[in-house]
Amino acid sequence: MPEEIFLTAQGADRLRTELEDLKGSQREALAIRLRSAIQMGDLSENADYHKAKEDQGFLEGRIQELEYLLANARIVDEKSLPKDIVSVGSHITVQEADCEPEVFQMVGAKEADPRNGKISNESPFGRALMDHRAGDIVEAETPGGKIRLKILKID
Repeated sequence: MPEEIFLTAQGADRLRTELEDLKGSQREALAIRLRSAIQMGDLSENADYHKAKEDQGFLEGRIQELEYLLANARIVDEKSLPKDIVSVGSHITVQEADCEPEVFQMVGAKEADPRNGKISNESPFGRALMDHRAGDIVEAETPGGKIRLKILKID
């Protein structure tokens, strides 16, 4: 069974914007580069042409990936999320031992950005928090070892 793809509404909007840009201005710019490289003549030794064709492959691959994600993703409605249990879309305030509390948003793997407080529900940290309630203490296995976190608040 294929894995379920979760996206927040904000994440889906960001991907739609990227897709629109790739299919519009990015594709047009690449077509111009290709035409220019073709006009230079002998394609077998034309580095500009080969680079443009390589870039075209990456661009079309990303377009296909985004179209697949947007067609198959389950968009999480943050307004209808339960406020008493951690789920995809939740904003969670956690605290580790004597450290300052930290706030994270639980997102799907395709939207994860830990440096900006968006953690994947599939990560060890995310799996440990999923389906728990405020007040629970969870343990997560991280590359740096086990950590214990107390869930202070779920928004």
